[in-house]
Amino acid sequence: AYEDRATQKRAKEIRFPADKGVAGRVIKTGEPVIVPDTSKDPNYYSVVDEQLGYDSRNMLDVPLRSSDRIVGVLCAINKKEGVFDNIDVDLLSMIAGTVALSVENARVSNELKKAYKEVTSLNRAKDNVINHLSHELKTPVAILASSLNILTRKLTALPEETWKPSIERAQRNLDRIKDIEYEVEDIMQDKQHKTYGLLSLILDQYTDELESLITEEAGDVPIVERVRKRVEEIFGPKEIVQEEIILDEYVKERLEHIKPLFSHRRVEIIRNLLPTPPIYIPLDPLEKVIDGLIKNAIENTPDEGKVEIIVQKKGNGSELVVHDYGVGIIEEAQRRIFEGFFATQDTMVYSSKRPYDFNAGGKGADLLRMKIFSERYNFKIDMASSRCRFIPKESDICPGRISICAFCTNKEDCYHSGGTIFSLYFPPAPKRGRSARAYD
Repeated sequence: AYEDRATQKRAKEIRFPADKGVAGRVIKTGEPVIVPDTSKDPNYYSVVDEQLGYDSRNMLDVPLRSSDRIVGVLCAINKKEGVFDNIDVDLLSMIAGTVALSVENARVSNELKKAYKEVTSLNRAKDNVINHLSHELKTPVAILASSLNILTRKLTALPEETWKPSIERAQRNLDRIKDIEYEVEDIMQDKQHKTYGLLSLILDQYTDELESLITEEAGDVPIVERVRKRVEEIFGPKEIVQEEIILDEYVKERLEHIKPLFSHRRVEIIRNLLPTPPIYIPLDPLEKVIDGLIKNAIENTPDEGKVEIIVQKKGNGSELVVHDYGVGIIEEAQRRIFEGFFATQDTMVYSSKRPYDFNAGGKGADLLRMKIFSERYNFKIDMASSRCRFIPKESDICPGRISICAFCTNKEDCYHSGGTIFSLYFPPAPKRGRSARAYD
């Protein structure tokens, strides 16, 4: 700090190389330097005084240290009485310790602000990409589905064995794309979907013209209503209504519903569904969460393995636990499991199979969707996993059946080698004076 304000202002604007002057020597050596007479010191850098319009007669420079590095130099100029001595060195060094801490804190703060801006920008870009993907998938997927239905009807005149396997394969892969679309839509559900409003407006304005055209071409006036209904199905907003649900009964219902989908797998499903108090959540996201967790568990468990599904009262609320005794997840993947579009398998061993197949290729968005649902509908989701000790690396491959595993002599060896537990806690439904929904 200078006594003259004009000099102080100019000093803030002056920059000089870190290897110049007395300050440069302090940075290089890391030791304090006393200059009793600047006119006799070969390291004195007079350019600074010339730019300041100031006369530095003597000075003391001490290093600013942060951890194991020097972040700057603190300089005292023109001692009013006498010359600088070791007492001054000790005093200025003590002050330098506090200044260095402030400088380092400012640097870290600036880096954090910069990192935050970058993360915010990347997050905004990610949202834009996901939102764009959600919109872009709707129309082509709907057209492909309709085209496949038309093609199926036209092929019915031919022997099924000549075309049915190919159509089923196409339908299966189209369903995978639709699953991605639904997951993206759930993730971006709180965004505004303008497509539906625009199409609905156009349809309202041109109903008469469409009726005339369709009657002329096909002689079928009611088809306009089918077009309107189709637009509603594809682009219309979905109403989400929360309701009271008995978790143990609903999990039982979902298990019975999806059981045929994994009937080709030899995985034992152990149920322990105890009575629980009602929870309050929309059915659609709860169905997706339950089905998704069970599907993930089965896909990560080799044949002859087991999956435990537990529903129980926890505190005042309800807990759902899905425990698979499968291959588990490596530690690095566990830290990023809820980030979305992040597969837990090595890309070199990734493969697209039928749903519920062992090691079926996941899309990576289902767990992100569950995490978003948990924040949106006020339930908690936790995960704990241990990678199978026999295949610790991401690139290691499980044979897919316990009886052919070279490391296991019986099922218990596999059960104790690894696995994953997902735990969901749902708070109790608020008292609203109405009965909870029950399931047969």
